Amino acid sequence: MAGLFTALNAGRTSLEVNQKSIEIIGNNISNINTEGYSRQSAVLTPYPSMNFGGFFIGQGVLVSDVRRDHDTFITDQLQEKSIEFGLQSGQANPLAELERIFNVTEDNLATEIDSYFDSWQELSANPSGLVERDIVIQRGELLSESFHSITNDLNSVRQNINDSIISKVDDVNSRITEIAELNTRIFNIEIQGQTANSARDRRDVLAKDLASSLGAQTYYDSKGMMAVQLPGGLPLVQGNSAMSIEAVPNGQELDLELSAGGVTRTIGLNNLGGEFFGLVNIRDVVIPGLKDNLDQLSYGITTAVNTAHAAGSGLDNSTGLNFFTPNLVLPPPANAWKDAARNMGVALTDSSQVAAAALSAIVAPGDNRNALLIANLGETTLPFLGSDTFNSYYGKMTATVGIMTNQNTLSLGGSEDAMVQLQNLRDGLAGVSLDEEMISLIQFQRGFESSAKFLSTIDEMMASLMDLKR
Repeated sequence: MAGLFTALNAGRTSLEVNQKSIEIIGNNISNINTEGYSRQSAVLTPYPSMNFGGFFIGQGVLVSDVRRDHDTFITDQLQEKSIEFGLQSGQANPLAELERIFNVTEDNLATEIDSYFDSWQELSANPSGLVERDIVIQRGELLSESFHSITNDLNSVRQNINDSIISKVDDVNSRITEIAELNTRIFNIEIQGQTANSARDRRDVLAKDLASSLGAQTYYDSKGMMAVQLPGGLPLVQGNSAMSIEAVPNGQELDLELSAGGVTRTIGLNNLGGEFFGLVNIRDVVIPGLKDNLDQLSYGITTAVNTAHAAGSGLDNSTGLNFFTPNLVLPPPANAWKDAARNMGVALTDSSQVAAAALSAIVAPGDNRNALLIANLGETTLPFLGSDTFNSYYGKMTATVGIMTNQNTLSLGGSEDAMVQLQNLRDGLAGVSLDEEMISLIQFQRGFESSAKFLSTIDEMMASLMDLKR
């Protein structure tokens, strides 16, 4: 009779194990589209055998653990590639805007520069013509407005980047906080000998997101808790403690600050990675560089034209007048061109002041010597512009933006492909396959049916024994 009770217990445990395994398979199937979910499977362990009649007979089976299919190497590779993907992704939209601003179409700054110096060429054909003189002034105003427009567009891109950073900070902070909470949850579960599979999956997803956003790096402490830090070493998560990032306006600028343990530290470019690095790099390095080049170009045009114009005479015998504002000189002192593009404008108030003639006591109506001199400035190279003409200097700026945008497109495509390949590799090792789950489902279904049949047989045998005693 004791042997039947042992067999009955073995059948019961088999029934329970098959049922639990079916439940795990059902959970796998229901999470097939859950981001970061790792396939789970039951770890089966036999009960210790017992000595019965000189034979060691098993007492059944139990689910000792629920295993999570996981590959640390692939997870680390996904986080690493996420940093590069985030960086290129963060730069994509701002670079596209810069490419629009510094375009190579017919309607760009180079066109306005050509049109301005062409108007001087047309004036040289009729130096006394008031219409031609008006056109020169109008072309100067249009050229100034083009510089203003590009400057305003660059400022708009900077502001858009700041708005984007502000919108992303709250999302980043929520992920940092959630990782700290998951650390606590995982520790409390696993200290009892259980496995926090779903919490670990979620924590890995959050770590990958932070790698993409901030270039965050992760490691595990002595308690198995995930620690997260910025590329420069500033901590984001330590155990169950979460730091916070704040976007702080500083005049027209926007600073990122990290609050950790009551101490606030400014996050510089060297402490960033991923998408935030891409955004801040465009904002603090690329755009200021382009703006400085634009100011130098404006400074060059203004100074060259003013120097020549001041040396000529207008129809009203005026001389020494600047065509453009402000009054700038060559050679330029250090950073003399600062904000030249924003401040550029036409200084003349009357078309008779346009100095088409060379300096002389009496201006002859047909004197076009100064007009020809200024018209030729469009093809003149200036040493402080790197021996470029005005248009070739602008062409270099346009080429720089185009090359950066093209490189970004190629790098973004490459990082996307790498991410897809790694994700496919990860899904192949740890993802849920419906085909495999259906095979396992049939296997444990048959096991459940067999266990039920086994229990039914033992029950009949016990009933027969009870009938014999009667």
